[in-house]
Amino acid sequence: MAHRVSKDIASSEEMTALGADMAQSIQGIGRIYFSGDLGAGKTTLIRGMLQGLGYTGAVKSPTFSLLEPYPDLQPPVYHFDLYRLQKAEELEYLGWREYFLEQNLCLLEWPSRATGILPIPDLNVIIRKTGEGRVVQLEPVQQQAIAMLDTLP
Repeated sequence: MAHRVSKDIASSEEMTALGADMAQSIQGIGRIYFSGDLGAGKTTLIRGMLQGLGYTGAVKSPTFSLLEPYPDLQPPVYHFDLYRLQKAEELEYLGWREYFLEQNLCLLEWPSRATGILPIPDLNVIIRKTGEGRVVQLEPVQQQAIAMLDTLP
């Protein structure tokens, strides 16, 4: 699928705003995988998505716990951060399969840590640092992700 969208982001506020815009367009999307170097802005983008879905509390990165659940949102959201995962098989200890259900939204940082175990995403998000800013590349994998990208401002 060649329907990629790139967004130039100059600040963390713009990254949060992009996340909020994405949240308004996610209908039918269940799995979004976020890649980028440490400090690229993955959690900031996810924070914007959660806020766009109505979450008003503090959003922390689940770097140590691997999973931060937001079951009261619509759709229920599960934020995974696999940075500290040593082996992909460790995901089984989390019971990750029970979260990757059709009605849930799974936002997953560092998917490369679990290659071969995770299901195919609906959308890949790749964040690259560019001097002081960022480039966020949105790459649809499943058909419903193209519709999402078409509705982004």
